[in-house]
Amino acid sequence: MMVVAVSAAAALAVERFPPPDFTDHQLPQTTTPHGRWLGWEYFDMAALAAGLVLASYFALGRRSRKGLVGLATVAMVWLGFWRQGCVCAIGAIQNVSLAVFDPSYTVPLTVIAFFALPLLVTLFFGRTFCAAVCPLGAVQELTLVRPVRVPGWVDQSLGLVPFIYLGAAVLFAATGAGFIICQYDPYVGFFRLSGNAAMITFGICLLVIGLFIGRPYCRYLCPLGAIFGLFSRVSGRHVRIPPDECIQCRLCEDACPYGAIRPPTVPQTPAERARGRRRLGWMLALAPVLVVVGTGLGYTLATPLSLVHREVRLAERMKLEEAGKVEGTIDASDAFRNTGRPARELYTEAIALRERFAFLGGLLGGWVGLVIGMKLVHLSIRRKRDEYSPDPAWCVSCGRCFEYCPSEQQTLIQELPTLEKSGV
Repeated sequence: MMVVAVSAAAALAVERFPPPDFTDHQLPQTTTPHGRWLGWEYFDMAALAAGLVLASYFALGRRSRKGLVGLATVAMVWLGFWRQGCVCAIGAIQNVSLAVFDPSYTVPLTVIAFFALPLLVTLFFGRTFCAAVCPLGAVQELTLVRPVRVPGWVDQSLGLVPFIYLGAAVLFAATGAGFIICQYDPYVGFFRLSGNAAMITFGICLLVIGLFIGRPYCRYLCPLGAIFGLFSRVSGRHVRIPPDECIQCRLCEDACPYGAIRPPTVPQTPAERARGRRRLGWMLALAPVLVVVGTGLGYTLATPLSLVHREVRLAERMKLEEAGKVEGTIDASDAFRNTGRPARELYTEAIALRERFAFLGGLLGGWVGLVIGMKLVHLSIRRKRDEYSPDPAWCVSCGRCFEYCPSEQQTLIQELPTLEKSGV
């Protein structure tokens, strides 16, 4: 009896609905795609770990620009064109965000590794992942031809965008509205040799800009770069220029296309220090005000933000159709009616989603206010510097300044006999 029941269930599983009888028409044969070999996931994690170790060694130990360029080329070919940009450490932000707000969602082990390992390495060694492991950064690093310096105020202003983008990506992922980082990835179309016209055009524009502006996506869009910048500020080690003693030749400042080299500070008069303290006081007082205002604006924008979610859009459309305010129906509303579900269930889901958007929208607005406030406070703080040094938050450990530093070259000349004897 059990065998008969199982056989009947299997038959129904094959054809739940009998196909229509068409004359002289042959139904296509159903095929099942082959599953992906799970070994690739472990290989990708091992390759990521090896790449992070090599990038940290080339940037901090060997201080080799050539080694970093070679590793970036391999990362671009392997993680970019061969693996087609997936798994992506940047996009993993969305998977982790969705898992935090939706316990039913399980994050794959590979995604966790691609999210956690770069952050852990950044916490100890600075942004070496950006230097030569990230395929998006590698594309930009290898296509930079004639760097042009970006004015400081423009650089600092656009540097706020990745933090705002990060907040928006977490909001849309947490509500199930979509993974906007993946949807608007400007380089995945090149890696996969396919994509819609709008994103291909966007990617081409960024590549053209990247010929002259160093890493425009990394500096002004990448949400993971925003997190790396915060982690790198407290990292135990990061790139230093020069390794021994700075002669203030300014060659490293001219060689850096990312505006990451900070010059020595000049002494201030008592009046200038007093003005600086007053300015810092005003910025500290303004920061909480910006957080409160941003939270309020984010809460009020919950309704338009929620329309990004397909369920909310469908509920709005169904209401208009039932009220007779629009003519006809659309495919989505017809498909919903065919399911037999009552419209009230859809409206209840839409209300719950709007409440979630109101809560998370308020958090997003507060986050944006906090980011702007902290940027104003940061710009008001004066840190004493006696030599040229990379800003740990902005420096991507690319090693361009190594080859221009006279002290660096002198050190290499002194070490050359030892290196030759060791076969390096």
